[in-house]
Amino acid sequence: MTATNTAPNRLINEKSPYLQQHAYNPVDWYPWGEEAFQKAREEDKPIFLSIGYSTCYWCHVMEREVFENKELAELMNKHTVNIKVDREERPDVDRIYMKALQAMAGHGGWPMSVFLTHDLKPFYAATYIPPSPKHGIPGFGDVLQAIHNVWENEREKITQTGQQVYEHVKKAASPDLPKHKLEDNILQNGFTQIQESFDPVNGGFGDAPKFPTPVMFNFLTSYYARFDEQKAIDIVTFTLRKMANGGIYDHIGGGFHRYATDAKWHVPHFEKMLYDQAQLITSYIDVYKATGEKFYEDVAKDVLNYVNRMMTSPEGGFYSAEDAESATDPENPNEKEEGAFYVWDYTEIESLLTPDEFKIAELHYGIKKEGNVESDPHGVFTGKNILAVVQSGLETARITGNNLKEVETMLPSIRHKLFDAREKRPKSHLDDKILVSWNGLMISACARACQVCGNEKYLRMAQHAASFILENLYDRDSRTLLRRYRDGEAMIDAHLDDYAFFIRSLLDLYETSFEIDLLDAALQLTDEMIVLFYDEENGGFFDTSGKDQSVIIRSKEWHDGAEPSGNSVAIEILLRLSHMLGREDYHDKATKSLVYFSELMNKAPQALAQMLAVLNLALVKPQQIIITGKREDTQTSAMLREVYKILKPNKVILLADNDKGQKYLESKVNFIKTVKMIDDKPTAYVCENFTCNLPANNVEELKEQLQNSK
Repeated sequence: MTATNTAPNRLINEKSPYLQQHAYNPVDWYPWGEEAFQKAREEDKPIFLSIGYSTCYWCHVMEREVFENKELAELMNKHTVNIKVDREERPDVDRIYMKALQAMAGHGGWPMSVFLTHDLKPFYAATYIPPSPKHGIPGFGDVLQAIHNVWENEREKITQTGQQVYEHVKKAASPDLPKHKLEDNILQNGFTQIQESFDPVNGGFGDAPKFPTPVMFNFLTSYYARFDEQKAIDIVTFTLRKMANGGIYDHIGGGFHRYATDAKWHVPHFEKMLYDQAQLITSYIDVYKATGEKFYEDVAKDVLNYVNRMMTSPEGGFYSAEDAESATDPENPNEKEEGAFYVWDYTEIESLLTPDEFKIAELHYGIKKEGNVESDPHGVFTGKNILAVVQSGLETARITGNNLKEVETMLPSIRHKLFDAREKRPKSHLDDKILVSWNGLMISACARACQVCGNEKYLRMAQHAASFILENLYDRDSRTLLRRYRDGEAMIDAHLDDYAFFIRSLLDLYETSFEIDLLDAALQLTDEMIVLFYDEENGGFFDTSGKDQSVIIRSKEWHDGAEPSGNSVAIEILLRLSHMLGREDYHDKATKSLVYFSELMNKAPQALAQMLAVLNLALVKPQQIIITGKREDTQTSAMLREVYKILKPNKVILLADNDKGQKYLESKVNFIKTVKMIDDKPTAYVCENFTCNLPANNVEELKEQLQNSK
C-alpha cells in the first residue's frame, strides 16, 4: 500500500531538490540538525538516517516502495526519529556514515540507511532495504521492528556496537601513518599497479561496472609528460576513445552518463553529473594536447556544448545533475523508467530518417530490430537500442557503398533529427542546485578548453560562473565561503573540496584571462583554507572546519572518489602558488602533506591517483613562463598559444602587462621587476625557479625554448 501526504512534512522548507522530493512522504522527516537530535533524546528513540541524492535511481525506488508506504511510514514515525540528508549538500555527514556502512556491511552505496544512537554513533547500516524480504534481504518493517526490540530490551548491545564502529571510523578518518621520502619510485610503483589493472580489450580499469576515472587519466597523462612513457598515454587515449564511442556517451545530446553497467561501455546508468562532464572535458583536452588528434578535441567541445545548453543557469552557475529516469508517457508523469529519455525502438528511428540515413545510422550506431542490449540482467532495456558507435565512418561508407564525405554529411543530419524527436519526450529531472566544488571543476574545464581550442565562449562560461560564486557564495568581509546555492539562497559552510576546487579554477582562469583579481582572490581563499582545514601538526587537510558539532568526526580524506580528493587538489594549489609567487611557506606545507600521505600512495596508488599526479608535480623543478605585453596584443596571443600547446604539468604562466597586473605581481615577487619588453614588443621569459633563459622576442624563439626545456 502506497500513499503520499496531502500536507507536507518539514522538508518542504528545504532548498535541496532531494529533500523536497520527500516533502510529501507520510514519514515525519527532519533535516539534519539539532531539532531532530533533541526529539530523539526527549522521546528516547533511535535515529533513522537516510542519505541519498536527487538523481539516484535506487533512492527513488526506495522512496516509492518504503517511504510512500503508509503502514511502514507509521511504523517509522512510531519507533524512530527520521532524518533525510542530501549527500551532495553534506558530503561531510555522508562520508562518516559511508565509512561506517562499509565497515559493517563490507560495501557502500546509495540510498544509505543508517540507525544512530542519541550521540549520532551508527549501530546498524545498509543501502537499499526492500519493503518486504527479497533475495535474502530482510524487509524494512522487519528491520525496524528488530531494532526497536533491541533498543528497548538490550540497549547496551547497541551502545557497545555504536562505540566500536565510531572508534573504527575515527581511526580510519585520520590515520597515524609511516612516512617515506618523496621519490620517483612511488610514481613508478603507482604506474605499474594501474597498468596491471588496465583492460586492454575495452579500455578502463577492471571489469563491470565501468566508471570514468579521470583522476587515473590525470596521473597517467602527467606521468607521460614527465617520463615520456608511451604506454601511459596509450592507456588514456584507448580508454577515452572507447568511452566516447560507447553507450556511456550520449551521441545525440552530448555528455557522459555516470557509468557503464557492462565492461564494453555500452549500457550506462543514465544519470549525468556535472563533475563527470568537467573532469572528462579536461581529460580529452589533455589528450588532444598530447596527440594532436582532433577526435579528442571534438568530444570535449561536444560535452561543453551540452553543459552550456542543459547545465548552465541564467546567472552563469552550473547545475548539478540530470536524473537517470524519466516518464515513459507524458500523460503519466509518475510512471518512470531508467533511460526512458535515451533509448530507442528500431521502428521509431526508421520512421524519423530517410532510407539512406537509416541505413547509415543502423550500421554506424549498431541499431537492431530486436534491440542491441546484450547485457541487461534485469530486462529493463529488452528490445531497445542504446546508441553506440560500432562502425567508423570509413567502415560504414565501405559497407553501404557511400563515400566517406557522404557519410560524414549524413551523420549530423541523423543526429539532428533524432535530437528533435527526443526533445519531445518527457525530460529527466534536473537537479538545479549550484555547488561550489563542482562549479570549480567545471570552471577549470572551461578555462583549459579555451586555452587549447581558442574559443572565447568557453572563457566567458568560466568567467560568468566564477563571478557568480564570488558574488553570491563568498563574503570577502567575513571571509565566508558557502557551499550551495538554490532559489536565491546560499547556505552551508564550504568544505575543503569547495575551497580547493574553486581556488584551482581561479588559478586556471587567471592563466587564461590574466585578470589579476582572480589571482588575488585565489591567494586570499588559500590563506582561509589553511586556517580552516590544515593540520599544522601532521600535514594534510581536514574535510571540515570543525565548526559544526553535529559532525562527530573530522576526517582527512585521502582517496579519490568520483571527484579527486580535496587533499590532493589543496596540495596542488599550494605547489602552484609557491611556483607562481615564490611562497616557500606554501611549498613547505605541500611537502609536509605529501609526506603524510606517502605510505598510502605506496600501498594503494590506484586510490590516490590524483595525489600521485600532484607528487609528480612536486618532484620536478617548476617552470615559470612570464610574458610581457597585453593579452589582447596579437603577438602576446600568439606566444600564449604556443605555451598552451605544450603538455607540461609543472608550468605556471604569469602576464606582466605594464598595468595593474604587473604592479600586483611586483608586490609579491621582486623578480617580476626585471622582466621587460624588448624593442617594445611582447617578450617571453622561460624560467626555472625564476632563473630564466634569454628573453624570447618572437614566437619561434619561444617555441624552441619550450621544446628544449624539461
